[in-house]
Amino acid sequence: MSDRPAALFAMHPQHLAELFPPATMARLQRRVEIDTGLVVQDFTDPALARVLAETQILITGWGCPRLDEQVLDAAPRLRAVLHAAGSVRSLVTDACWDRGLTVSSAAQANALPVAEYTLAMILLAGKSVFSLSRSYRNEAVYPLPRALQGLGNNGRTVGIIGASRIGKRVLELLRPFDLRALLFDPYADQAQAAALGARLVPLDDLLSNSDIVSVHAPDIPATRGMLSRERLALIKDGGVVINTSRGALIDPHALLRELTSGRLAAVLDVTDPGPLPADSALHDLPNVFLTPHIAGSVGNELGRLGATVVDEIDQLVAGQPPLHQVLPTDLVRVA
Repeated sequence: MSDRPAALFAMHPQHLAELFPPATMARLQRRVEIDTGLVVQDFTDPALARVLAETQILITGWGCPRLDEQVLDAAPRLRAVLHAAGSVRSLVTDACWDRGLTVSSAAQANALPVAEYTLAMILLAGKSVFSLSRSYRNEAVYPLPRALQGLGNNGRTVGIIGASRIGKRVLELLRPFDLRALLFDPYADQAQAAALGARLVPLDDLLSNSDIVSVHAPDIPATRGMLSRERLALIKDGGVVINTSRGALIDPHALLRELTSGRLAAVLDVTDPGPLPADSALHDLPNVFLTPHIAGSVGNELGRLGATVVDEIDQLVAGQPPLHQVLPTDLVRVA
């Protein structure tokens, strides 16, 4: 009889090999008893009853069903849910907290590629790379002197909305550059902002004083539509909006009006609706750069998430709390 805890994968099978490449899977198998060929998407399958009854650690990912009372009744020995992805909001229910389950997320690991993407877009936007590339293609003129005035990243002001894991990481990555950083976050104070290299300001002040605004707030009721028509109007002419969070945080109709007029530009990895319909005007606007929700972990970056889960299992086996534990109070202000 093994003394290793029994674990079970619960996610869409297509993600398993990317999250747990061979070396990480081998490391996982040394820590837990797990059937690497069993990946659950339906907890109600009667054939799973015996496995669920013995499961102590549930390793979840995209495609995992909600963990409601019925699921937890079928898994009486379950003590930890380790999520190999970002938000656990769609997964965890009150029943999980009522039963005292330990919940962990790989959101910190997922923050890094989003922050890297954001840094790249901030620097490219400061040079108007996206619109100039299109102008160069269409006009075949080099250089484009009338378009170069005012460009550059020397002293440009970047406004970061949200001192989330990603927002903090973006601010860290901005430090080596000659940029000024403003921060809005209702849960942060001036000392915390200063430690991140930013100045804490009200949201309206951030919008009015930033050349580039990057959105990193969670998608919760308090933030939906936070960049309304009135607030988008505060951004100075020629300003750039970067959104890697959720499309619902920006009023889509107001954003479209500002972009269609040419007053603002945008880099959008997420939209409302998302994905965009093929006939959306955003596809053809020269001042809009769209990407298909790739800022977060994709390809080989997914391996970080699986490695984070194995690190958390090391903690639990050693009798230590997880490094990236999620508490019920966290869900009030994080995605």
